[in-house]
Amino acid sequence: MRDKVLAYGTTNGSTARIAESVAEVLRARGLAAEALPARSVPDLAPYEAVLVGGGLYAGRWHKDARRFVRRHRGALAQRPVWFFSSGPLDATAAERDIQPVPGVKRAMASLGVREHVTFGGCLAEGAEGRMARMIVRNGKGGDFRDFTAIETWAAAVAEELCGASSK
Repeated sequence: MRDKVLAYGTTNGSTARIAESVAEVLRARGLAAEALPARSVPDLAPYEAVLVGGGLYAGRWHKDARRFVRRHRGALAQRPVWFFSSGPLDATAAERDIQPVPGVKRAMASLGVREHVTFGGCLAEGAEGRMARMIVRNGKGGDFRDFTAIETWAAAVAEELCGASSK
């Protein structure tokens, strides 16, 4: 069994925690999986499937997630790939399906990405960046991640991966 990798781009750690939760679910279902910062993945040869997550900032995926997809475009096109985004600092991600931002949508189409999902984000006291600190100071921060939804999505991905490897 070859590994699965969850590559993520994050500034304050919220997306990393989502990726780690997804990896935990995959491992609990007998799959080898690791969550790594997108900039630290030099090669996709060891991985049979890839999940890429990015925090949303001003309508764009985190730069590390964008760069990862550009750098590994050829390898991603040859593997099953899923995308996730994190970022809405309100309950909208739990209330409805949020479409991917335009850059993510284009990458999905060109790579044949299996699925994209958006989860709520988290912005807490001590966040890095002037805008992030201002958002928290104005009372607009908080933790809107729904770990039940995250784990449910991860279980569905695991089911698809298990079905693919038994064929």
